[in-house]
Amino acid sequence: MDCACVVINPFRLCSALRVLGSFMVLLFLAIVALSYYAVVVVAWGPRLFHSFPLPLLASSIIVIFHLLLALLIWSYFMVVFRDPGAVPANWRPFLDEESPERTASAMLADFVAPETRASASSSLEGLERRPNINYCARCQNGKPPRCHHCSVCQRCVLKMDHHCVWVVNCVGAHNYKFFLLFLLYTFLETVLDTFVLLPSFINFFGDARRHSSSPGNLAVTFLAFVLNLAFALSLLCFVVMHTSLVLSNTTTIEVYEKKKAVAWKYDIGKRKNFEQVFGAKKLFWFLPLFSAEDLEKIPALQGLDFPTRSDVEP
Repeated sequence: MDCACVVINPFRLCSALRVLGSFMVLLFLAIVALSYYAVVVVAWGPRLFHSFPLPLLASSIIVIFHLLLALLIWSYFMVVFRDPGAVPANWRPFLDEESPERTASAMLADFVAPETRASASSSLEGLERRPNINYCARCQNGKPPRCHHCSVCQRCVLKMDHHCVWVVNCVGAHNYKFFLLFLLYTFLETVLDTFVLLPSFINFFGDARRHSSSPGNLAVTFLAFVLNLAFALSLLCFVVMHTSLVLSNTTTIEVYEKKKAVAWKYDIGKRKNFEQVFGAKKLFWFLPLFSAEDLEKIPALQGLDFPTRSDVEP
């Protein structure tokens, strides 16, 4: 009697995270709205009409708040909607020594699946000096250097760092800069909110006993302060971690691989490492944009080709 075999695909559970991601976008917007109401409407907006010099301080806080908020939201939606980098169909690296007469068997070797390479080794003699080209069995395509398959997005992502539920997207070569700016501006915004809401938080308990403020405003102030403080502390760790990764030209996925290496081959100096993520044009460093010149002259921004150290064998 035939037995029905049930094939379980664990990656379907990963794909379900997309639904959670949509909820996280709404949660992000809700936290932004809560902070805006607490800082601008409840805490500092009314102080614009007090006696001098309080209006000057209030206007300064509100201007800085809106500036950081604009940069934060701009960076956030650039991460959400920017493709992190897809592998071109039938990708293979360009080799300087290649000639038009390159044999069909050599071209086939680029895309031989790992499990079949051993059996094909006898027919591919003389190719051992060619660079090892990774192959993704699920995408049925070659994998450029530093490329990884995302089980949530169900595709390979160029210079993949991680899949972020908060942005419903992968963080890769094309949007890593925007993700870092999102982290930075969110951290600065939450630090600002924490400090400017601190006086209102201290007065919260006295106002609650005297019933001098509406219960709704008291609840908003308390919740906004606690959330911003919690996010500021947690984001500080992420900002420090990713700063270290950028300066050493390492992704989150590559941390373990880097520990096993004597010298990390992609670490070409802090300045050049930084430019491979943010570009060389200083005017664009802290904006979620790239200059056309940087995109043309810095191949790493495209996610297919990365310079390596001359003292480390590829």
